[in-house]
Amino acid sequence: MNLSVQLGRLHLKNPILVASGTFGYAREMEGVVDFGTLGGIIPKTITRQPRQGNEPPRTVETASGMLNAIGLDNDGIDYFLANHLPYLKSLPTAIIANVAGKSEDEFLELAGIIGRHEGLAALELNLSCPNVSGGIDFATDPALTYRVVKKARDVCPLPIIAKLTPNVTDIVPIAQAAHDAGADAVSLVNTFIGMAIDWRRRRPVLGNVTGGLSGPAIKPLALRLVWQVARHVDIPVIGIGGIANIDDVMEFLLAGASAVQLGTVNFYDPTASVRISGELPEALDVLGATSVAEIIGSLEWRM
Repeated sequence: MNLSVQLGRLHLKNPILVASGTFGYAREMEGVVDFGTLGGIIPKTITRQPRQGNEPPRTVETASGMLNAIGLDNDGIDYFLANHLPYLKSLPTAIIANVAGKSEDEFLELAGIIGRHEGLAALELNLSCPNVSGGIDFATDPALTYRVVKKARDVCPLPIIAKLTPNVTDIVPIAQAAHDAGADAVSLVNTFIGMAIDWRRRRPVLGNVTGGLSGPAIKPLALRLVWQVARHVDIPVIGIGGIANIDDVMEFLLAGASAVQLGTVNFYDPTASVRISGELPEALDVLGATSVAEIIGSLEWRM
């Protein structure tokens, strides 16, 4: 079985990735996860300066999912490079850095800094965090998406992945803009904006009032967006949204994803990524395939 996949200039040994913000900086998982079985790891989002994040409560469980409003809590790029990157580079899998900027220029600066460090496989641009003021704006406007991706591509030699928001009327023009600007792939999708209310206290549950909905509840929505973009834009897609087992992975691959990211499942089943990686060859065999590439986008949807 050939489990490897190609996403533009990015080569992965298998399509199973773990999503930013759900896997820490990998060190937290080293006692329960065999990193060598994964296609890659995307550590927590990095910003230029340290961020304290939003007021608590920051997470709340929902039906078939969770809402989070962490607010990109992190120690900043300098701390990441000095304290997290050396460990991450020692792991036996691809490491994809994830950055978020408050402005186009900040994305440019972050991409330039990341591009000067060896040992990383790619850079994912978090254009779509719904819990930070201004953070979602970059992925709601095709022109703005194009400019941010183009600037990052110009200063960073690594493969570029644009992580897009589902909170738009039509995601296809946004994905097309990322493609036109030189992105190697798009990640679809970030979380859906939602909220929870404690009606007895007449108060929102989250300190930020709204948060990003993730988990199995959003899988049908994310699956549709992956299928839609894969049909209309000539760019590799990384599927995200409620993926928790091998069936979910196979559905996203058939819909057109070249790889997937496991997110919320890491909180309640930390070994899911390892198990799913091991089950992939058998699932391919069920379809009579000998490689992942054979089944990408092979959904027979015309009745």
